[in-house]
Amino acid sequence: MFDVREQVPALTGVLTVVSLALVFGAVGGVIPNALLPRAPEAVLEAIPTVNALVSAAAIGTIIAGIRAIRRGKVDRHRQLMVATFGLFVAFLVLYLYRVTLVGPTEFAGPAVVETYVYFPLLAIHILLAIVAIPAVYYTLLLAASYPISELSRTNHPRAGKVAATLWLVSFSLGIVVYAMLYLVW
Repeated sequence: MFDVREQVPALTGVLTVVSLALVFGAVGGVIPNALLPRAPEAVLEAIPTVNALVSAAAIGTIIAGIRAIRRGKVDRHRQLMVATFGLFVAFLVLYLYRVTLVGPTEFAGPAVVETYVYFPLLAIHILLAIVAIPAVYYTLLLAASYPISELSRTNHPRAGKVAATLWLVSFSLGIVVYAMLYLVW
């Protein structure tokens, strides 16, 4: 019989590999854009702004989820973390869709800012996002496969702190990257 509890690390690995393959495939132009229906240009142009708003909402749900669990409001915490994951999925789908059809956005600011500010921020954002993905999957799979009464005896609390921190910083830096690409230059 298949016991999800015993398979959490393996499932985390599979979900992480699939997610990262999709992201790197889209960014690298490996996913043929002919597979996707083409939205009007106005929709494609709106996606970065929508994703910045989704990121801000995710920051809010993460912070509210942390506050809820600190206050012992487990059901509220669960709702907020599921909402955060839904926001993450929405962000990822929109990002992958746009990048597959349009490609990555080039930085239009001064070369010195690109080299010493934009690229380092982008690199940290990407690195944290890559590391956050398995942490998030692991934490959510633990939450989904154990009763609430047993979660405190698993790695869920510790992994959740790591995942939430990585998510918060990554989403925040994503908004900064958005601002540098679409608002400042």
